[in-house]
Amino acid sequence: MSIWDRKKPSFGFISTRFAGLDGVSLETYKWTDMLRSKGCSVYFMAGELDTDPSISYIVSKAHFKHEEIFKLHHSIFVEKKRTSEISRKIQQIKEELKEEIKNYHSKFGFEILIVQNALAIPLNIPLGLAITEFIIETEIPTIAHHHDFFWERDRFNSPVASDYLRSAFPPVHPKIQHVVINSIAGHKLGSFTGASWTLIPNIVDFKMLPPEIDDFNRDLKKEIGLDEDTLLVLQPTRVVSRKGIETSLELVKRLDYPKASLVITHKAEDEGQDYLMRIEEFVKLIDVNLKIIYDRIGFKRGFDDNGRKIYTLWDVYQHADLITYPSVYEGYGNAFVESIYFRKPIVINRYPIFVADIEPKGFDVISFDNYITKQTIKKINDLLNDPEQMARMAEKNYMLGWRYLSYEMLEEKIEQLLINHYGS
Repeated sequence: MSIWDRKKPSFGFISTRFAGLDGVSLETYKWTDMLRSKGCSVYFMAGELDTDPSISYIVSKAHFKHEEIFKLHHSIFVEKKRTSEISRKIQQIKEELKEEIKNYHSKFGFEILIVQNALAIPLNIPLGLAITEFIIETEIPTIAHHHDFFWERDRFNSPVASDYLRSAFPPVHPKIQHVVINSIAGHKLGSFTGASWTLIPNIVDFKMLPPEIDDFNRDLKKEIGLDEDTLLVLQPTRVVSRKGIETSLELVKRLDYPKASLVITHKAEDEGQDYLMRIEEFVKLIDVNLKIIYDRIGFKRGFDDNGRKIYTLWDVYQHADLITYPSVYEGYGNAFVESIYFRKPIVINRYPIFVADIEPKGFDVISFDNYITKQTIKKINDLLNDPEQMARMAEKNYMLGWRYLSYEMLEEKIEQLLINHYGS
């Protein structure tokens, strides 16, 4: 008998936000879909929420964009200064947030806590400290799902934060089970903290066929300013330097398609506007068509205040002819998983996690090392002109995705974490 037949525990999720199209939010929604399919209740606490209000608990200071949290973050990680006043402020907000977490737990009575990245990357130090103390004081069973760690980002290298980072990013406690999205992060977590870890990569529900073009999204190309015969090269990422957008722009410029456009679906978010300005200058320099359409993309279809259609990310995938993924670094790669789900050809830089965790599984992609060559461009042009080869590649990747990156895989992994807690 499966543990799912014996237990239907309720789960309380905590993060800085569950809203929009960031990777943490998207993966959280997939986890909750799977848990609900097993008959489990789920609840959410964050500083920003897109979730059903009846199961939500919003706390403004949990958000990394809250004014007080942002000021603390700037002092610690930008100015690298920490006064006694800053320390007191961190402790004060930590206590406030801990009380909110207690209220959240009291209101919904969930049995298992799932922390989404708030114990991995210190965008909100008081929140990480509050969660850690809540776990220790209540001994609530916890799954800490880590998407990216502070040691993976140079900007979090601050000597004045070392005590906070050691204690809460992430904490080590018998009631905490750590989940990472790639093996490299897992090995570093183990070496830094001595903690054991479970690998659960990004997922898609492969048993559900991807949606097709319909009456709502049929006009997407026209709506974003493209002709119907334009080759749509999609990079479904944020505008940040590690995403390698210059490489995609160069690729589009060099293809044998006079009408080709690079479409980017996300904005810069928390890493500033300098790189966006750099990209805008680069576009003018090489004269290539770029569409950044984050203002037309939402979690749900609808219309904005001006009556323009708001599409989902999946609407854009359906119109894409080619996916580019030239990232220098990724925690795993939501865009990769989604691309094989939509059976799209992928051009990908061999970033470290791809080499360690994805490439060995046999996915059929056009890969390159750091920069594209004439041979890379030839492979792309040949593939785009060979529908039969594209279909074979797509089917192979889809079946591998179902094996390694599916809800069924997630269900097995979570089941093992529950067994670790409840016993077999």
